Amino acid sequence: MIQANGVSKRFGETEALREVTARVPRGSIYGLAGPNGSGKTTLLKTIAGIYRPEAGEALAGGQPVWDDPKAKGMIFLLPDDLWFLPGSSLGGMAALYAGVYPGFDREEYRRLLGVFPLEEKQRLSRFSKGMRRQAGLILALSSRAPCLLLDEAFDGLDPMIRRKARKLLIQEVESRGLTVVIASHDLRELEDLCDRVGLLYQGSLVLERELDELRESFTKVQGAFPDPVDWDRTGLDILRREEKGNLVNLLVRGRPEETEKRLEGLRPLFVETLPLTLEEAFVGEMEALGYDYGDQLSE
Repeated sequence: MIQANGVSKRFGETEALREVTARVPRGSIYGLAGPNGSGKTTLLKTIAGIYRPEAGEALAGGQPVWDDPKAKGMIFLLPDDLWFLPGSSLGGMAALYAGVYPGFDREEYRRLLGVFPLEEKQRLSRFSKGMRRQAGLILALSSRAPCLLLDEAFDGLDPMIRRKARKLLIQEVESRGLTVVIASHDLRELEDLCDRVGLLYQGSLVLERELDELRESFTKVQGAFPDPVDWDRTGLDILRREEKGNLVNLLVRGRPEETEKRLEGLRPLFVETLPLTLEEAFVGEMEALGYDYGDQLSE
């Protein structure tokens, strides 16, 4: 549904994107991760047809987006820096988008007003940051655009509203095949929502994996051993090791069953596999690729 084929973008001497290639299938949620300044917003705006790439192309439904109103009409971009018409209300913006998106659903708009506690006649300039974000989500989902691009989607939302927003996105994906790209510097936002994740680093897509595949590539394990262990001779691909007396915590590149089998051969007092977060999996993958990235993921 959404593709970026070798997309590069410059701003003066700054190369914001370098030959980025990614594909987001219909009816999936793609997490675009990376620290601030990595190129996430630039990529979303290029996919939406706001920026024209110097090389490559962005497509929606197989059609190049740049300078194609029909292809652009398939996409709703909800930016981090929300913009509304000066002096406008939520109702006024709904009327505007109803003229832009032929599929704008008035009934859905009314339903969402019951989900998010907003006053549609009040000026948006009087809304708090979180309320403006809710207004943007209402307009985005009411547009019925097949593709939704969200830049820092849940920033400023309280936990209850964030939970509602996530539930609504999942329902839209399941019910009508909505395609979603969520850009965030916070991997915890993406962990329980996305099917696939890509990592932008200094303008390049350096890593892209199915979420389950990424998690299964590493094992986080804790154990205790009666005797000192020469870890360099265990055959384990250890990315991180912390030892306190007989107790050791490991992050290992490899599947859990393979890791546990090798550790059991060392006759431990006990060994247990621990839950692995998306952030830990990303850091492990990046360190394996030779990037020093551990301090940047949750900036």
